[in-house]
Amino acid sequence: MLRDRGEMATCAFCSIVTGTSPAHRILEDPLCVAFLDARPLFPGHTLVVPRAHRATFRDVQSIELGALLGAAQRVSAALEAALASEGTFVGMNDRVSQSVPHVHMHVVPRRRGDGLRGFFWPRHKYASDEEAAGVASKIRTALANLPEGEP
Repeated sequence: MLRDRGEMATCAFCSIVTGTSPAHRILEDPLCVAFLDARPLFPGHTLVVPRAHRATFRDVQSIELGALLGAAQRVSAALEAALASEGTFVGMNDRVSQSVPHVHMHVVPRRRGDGLRGFFWPRHKYASDEEAAGVASKIRTALANLPEGEP
């Protein structure tokens, strides 16, 4: 769902995109802007956002998805070259743990032994293969029932 102009006017990332608020910009293209996170996990932690205000992942248009992923990919390569990182973590929160309601991808430089351990939350195995198969079946059914044109 696209949001109204009032929400866009108060969006911290829209302010950065328009130049109203300062940020250390890394990359700009017609559909995306990338800038340093003001509260980085590590130096170089970059956020990649669509120029258009998109509050949730479902709101992002197909053409923007390609641009968003492509920009994140370029930033990832640049972080490795510029900061001699051994790799990157690329991730996105959607609604839950999304501190700014504007879609954004985190691109974080990583090094072995840097203290981050996989994802930032506890992970649990399925109790059985049958449980996993049941969850997979529910998701396939939901995908098959999405209205035409839904992501």
